[in-house]
Amino acid sequence: MKGGQEISKTPSSSKRPMSSQGSVDIYAAQCKNCLKWRVIDTQEEFEEIRSKVSEEPFLCSRKANSSCDEPADIEYDSTRTWVIDKPNLPKTPQGFKRSLVLRKDYSKLDAYYITPAGKKLRTRNEIGAFLKENPQFEGVSVTDFDFSSPKIMQDTIPETVEQKDSANKKFKIAKDEV
Repeated sequence: MKGGQEISKTPSSSKRPMSSQGSVDIYAAQCKNCLKWRVIDTQEEFEEIRSKVSEEPFLCSRKANSSCDEPADIEYDSTRTWVIDKPNLPKTPQGFKRSLVLRKDYSKLDAYYITPAGKKLRTRNEIGAFLKENPQFEGVSVTDFDFSSPKIMQDTIPETVEQKDSANKKFKIAKDEV
């Protein structure tokens, strides 16, 4: 992705089993200098990078034992479905977990938040009600949660996936149409 820095999550494709906490199996960031992709070890580390990427662009040297001289950790290709997250989204509040689930038709990822007790919250209203009922999360605000959906890179969607067009009719997408 030339010209800018990208922050990416790669959801499991139909070739791999879905994880129970969502469908993202690898987090990656693209170096501003060499444009190589580096795998980010944890969701927390990925969210830290993403939350500050405009002020502190990701560089290979930020990752231990990595430099622009080394080969990329992962290549952008269609062996997995790639999604590009928006930069500067807030980090998930401590104790909560952001979960992204890929829809079967690959039309989008749905964002959810899992509370420390394991309850899934699907909307800002549910988060507001939860925070009101749980005063121990004082200092945590509804604005600390972002339900933005990462952009699915169409050229990495498996050929066999049935997608819906704007009239909600199913069709199979061919690689040469992407």
